[in-house]
Amino acid sequence: MTPDDIKALRKELDCTAKELAAALGLEQETVLAWERGDLFPTKRFVTKMEELRSKGKGAIVRKPRRGAVAATPMAVLADPETWKLVRKLVAHAELRREVGKLAEAYPDPAEESGST
Repeated sequence: MTPDDIKALRKELDCTAKELAAALGLEQETVLAWERGDLFPTKRFVTKMEELRSKGKGAIVRKPRRGAVAATPMAVLADPETWKLVRKLVAHAELRREVGKLAEAYPDPAEESGST
């Protein structure tokens, strides 16, 4: 995989070098070194990048960027971190109780005007 291939992959996945590095379990500097041609990925990482490409943009966990618009409900549901949280809520009764207490202060979107 060439430096241009890695840049093209990041463009295709619409991710930063830091986000790609996180998805691969690496430091950002390693991805940047690959893009400069200072280093080249091993077969293991080439395979991981090909897997990410096959999964598409949803394979990259993104941190909200500065000035980013709040995620849509469908984007939140597509986020693997949301499902990790749901699994924890289902598995731990004490966590559900604590979250329930915290949630009392927030409006239910299903009950807000204009919701269907």
